[in-house]
Amino acid sequence: MIEPRLDLDSLHAFLVFAEECNFTRAASRLHLSQPSLHVKVKKLGETLGVALYERRGRRLLLTPHGERLLAFAREMTARERAFHDELLGDAADVTPVVLAAGEGALLYLLADALKTHRARKTAAPLRILTRDARGTLDAVRRGEAQLGVGPVLDDPGDLAHEPLIRVGMQLVVRNDHSLANRKKLRLGQLDGLPLVIPPRGRAHRETVERAMAANDARLDVAVEAGGWQLMLHFAKQGLGAAIVNDFCRPPAGTVALPLPELPGLDYELTWNPQVHGPGARRLADTIRRSVQS
Repeated sequence: MIEPRLDLDSLHAFLVFAEECNFTRAASRLHLSQPSLHVKVKKLGETLGVALYERRGRRLLLTPHGERLLAFAREMTARERAFHDELLGDAADVTPVVLAAGEGALLYLLADALKTHRARKTAAPLRILTRDARGTLDAVRRGEAQLGVGPVLDDPGDLAHEPLIRVGMQLVVRNDHSLANRKKLRLGQLDGLPLVIPPRGRAHRETVERAMAANDARLDVAVEAGGWQLMLHFAKQGLGAAIVNDFCRPPAGTVALPLPELPGLDYELTWNPQVHGPGARRLADTIRRSVQS
């Protein structure tokens, strides 16, 4: 039996098509005619013996097989670039490094590391994907990002990972709030206090709900808001007290009070060891030094 062999040129063409899910735009990016690109993608599917995309109305959508092939194509492209950079050494830090992380981590936890990276003349170009915790792992797993930073959800299994920092919780209130002069708070003191917290279904919300219930404290939700910046904005406006990670810097006119009874979050650095090139390794080292200093 003859095993199917993937043509790398067709694989690259499929990668571009899969990112666009549109033959016209993909053909333009590849400087090919639309019929030529269609033939390449069709033959690739025939070689593998699976359907790579399907039409739903006027839209083209990848099948599960197409999604898997896209992840493989991204990994192969990243490995090729990483190998090229390894061959050329320090002079080759020109392949972009893609980092996936949440909004709060990018604004507060990683801000100094990203500033240091950008200031380094020989640093690889940086692209950033804003993703939640699950989306960060998925981006690294699918090859969209080389590095991910986010709270631990579960064992990522196929990805390399290491702990970065344990992050506590804090309550942010206006300077004129009745609790503003406290050094730290017990959860019982939040009983019936108007709060700014994320919508239902978010891990942060569930953590707060469980902890307050365990302390017989009533949860009074004044504002449901996603994203640390928006939550801090509402706290500054006096619409409620915001429970946020302790790496968030309270805005002017507010004060942050530790909440030691709330469990902290462990943030990890994740990467695919198969495509961890020199540019990604240097950025990872910069993040470690900045976050853990």
